[in-house]
Amino acid sequence: MASLPQARRSGTETGVAGGAPVIGLRDAALSYGERVVWQGLDLDVRPGEFLAVLGPNGSGKTSLVRALLGRLQLSAGTLTVLGRPAREAGRHIGYVPQQADLSAHAMLRARDLVRFGIDGHRFGPRLRTAAVRRQVDEILEAVGASAYADVPLGMLSGGERQRVRIGQALATDPRILLCDEPLLSLDLNHQRAVTELVDARRRSHGTAVVFVTHEINPVLGLVDRVLYLARGGHRTGTPEEVLTSESLSRLYGTHVDVVRVRDRVVVVGAPDEPAPPPHHPAPQTHRTDGARP
Repeated sequence: MASLPQARRSGTETGVAGGAPVIGLRDAALSYGERVVWQGLDLDVRPGEFLAVLGPNGSGKTSLVRALLGRLQLSAGTLTVLGRPAREAGRHIGYVPQQADLSAHAMLRARDLVRFGIDGHRFGPRLRTAAVRRQVDEILEAVGASAYADVPLGMLSGGERQRVRIGQALATDPRILLCDEPLLSLDLNHQRAVTELVDARRRSHGTAVVFVTHEINPVLGLVDRVLYLARGGHRTGTPEEVLTSESLSRLYGTHVDVVRVRDRVVVVGAPDEPAPPPHHPAPQTHRTDGARP
């Protein structure tokens, strides 16, 4: 069986990983009513680390991102982000969401969306200073979006919009970058462009990356560790440790084949899992990390 690609550049190898964890989960659990999504989750993410979060539909990947953003409370256990409750760390987190309906924002220009990343949290009118305009232009150039800075978002392709969303996420100089399925509906060229932008940020600034994805192969050469969520539990480790037939078969409780072909990983036989019901009850909100409900 072929080994995983040797080109993988870990945070340690690039000289930026290390130091106190920026994310800490201890015995963390999340439930929707009687349905336990995940539980007993212990996880530390350190500066400059690239963590890929994998798993089938309904395994709680997006719910984990929402918890890290402070938008969803744990059912049990503790969560700290930058040493404080998640809801208090928002200004230090960059967030790249899934491709979403643009009906409410279709006429916003690319530069407007990036501007929101700079001062969208402030109350009152935003000052149109030369310094802010220059900062927006620099961010757009950094993500390769200068050519369509004044084009409405509704007229951009999916890949172009994701570049702009990454620009918005980077506008606050984040210490943590949360990416929730940012590669959905993108072709291979745009997938490569998006992953290179994310990786460049973590290597140049030591930004920790939590990257939720259905498909590991576009980021396989960049990932330090994998968190694999499934109904039978979870597993954390390097791709070499987690993405094996033995590991995933134990996790799912049924035989799963992991096939490697030309430096690509294909998981065969993993059962898909049901998503929570459309009108599920709110998660249980027992908190032990001191945050208010």
